[in-house]
Amino acid sequence: MTISENSNKEIKEIMSHYHLTVHYAEDFGRLLKVYTNNGVFALKTIPPQHGMDFIKNVQRVYQRGYNRIVPIFPSSDGRHAVLHKNNLYYLMPWLPNEANSERNEKHKQMFRELARLHSLSVKDMEVKKDERKDHYEQTIDEWKKNKEFAEEFLTACERKTYMSPFELMYCLYFFDILQALDFSIKKLEQWFNNTKELEKVRTVIAHGKVSTKHFIYDDRGYGYFINFENSRIAPPHADLLPFVVNSSKTYPVMNSDCIEWLYTYFKYFSFRDGEMELFMAYLSHPVHIIQSVKHFHEKKGSKQEIHYLQVLQSNYWQLKNTEYVVMRIEEIEQQKKAAENQQAET
Repeated sequence: MTISENSNKEIKEIMSHYHLTVHYAEDFGRLLKVYTNNGVFALKTIPPQHGMDFIKNVQRVYQRGYNRIVPIFPSSDGRHAVLHKNNLYYLMPWLPNEANSERNEKHKQMFRELARLHSLSVKDMEVKKDERKDHYEQTIDEWKKNKEFAEEFLTACERKTYMSPFELMYCLYFFDILQALDFSIKKLEQWFNNTKELEKVRTVIAHGKVSTKHFIYDDRGYGYFINFENSRIAPPHADLLPFVVNSSKTYPVMNSDCIEWLYTYFKYFSFRDGEMELFMAYLSHPVHIIQSVKHFHEKKGSKQEIHYLQVLQSNYWQLKNTEYVVMRIEEIEQQKKAAENQQAET
């Protein structure tokens, strides 16, 4: 996109902090491709409130030996970001991202690198037993209330002589919703029983927005993560959970590729006891479909019923897609335990 004269002037002002002369720039939204007297660079803008954590996490990653993130160039006075008109700007090399790897191979490479990022940044953090118990009790209470609401809404629908299209569709979906609610509650209970005596929890530097859009290649074919603005200290599943949920937002599919990608990650960074149960509990809980039913029940806004129907259907498809992933993980983990027990007996 063409850069306006005023914007071009501002870019030159920002790039002066790096002693670079701007020839011209191309606009890619929050990212600018800047051509200078010393090569081509990527100039990214972020809100100032994200700036400090972002810079700290990038520095932590480098200090722990992980170098597969696109480097951030310091300005002439040593800053990693430049404040200009209430926005922070940081400078990176522009990578060509022209590797012609297949979709499956790119995902597997990305998950290998994610596992390496987590392995190098992993750290045990102390957690009080009471805090773990409080988190469990609050979460299980909320999930049981969701189940209670789902059952009460079903009863209210079945009392009617004539259901609306939404109510009829909900009744058809109810058994799958109930199964997901029961399974997620069971897994959360297993997690708490397995970890309630532990006084530490494992954390990593989570990327925060894992996607192949944020995994690009240099001219040698090496993959690098970009877009670390949402990075944070979090449990390992914090990167996996949103990825699987987002990849499930489609029509019903048997997402075998997703299973392969997850186990590529587990091959290089395996979950401890309790971590898998917690991951599966959150992944299987049908929070989105419960929210869509609550919105219909409360009739928020002035939307027509067809809107609620469309949202319910898309959330049901997502539920079925995540159900497939969860059930395959459960099957694989049960097979692994059976093999370990058999080996122990012999």
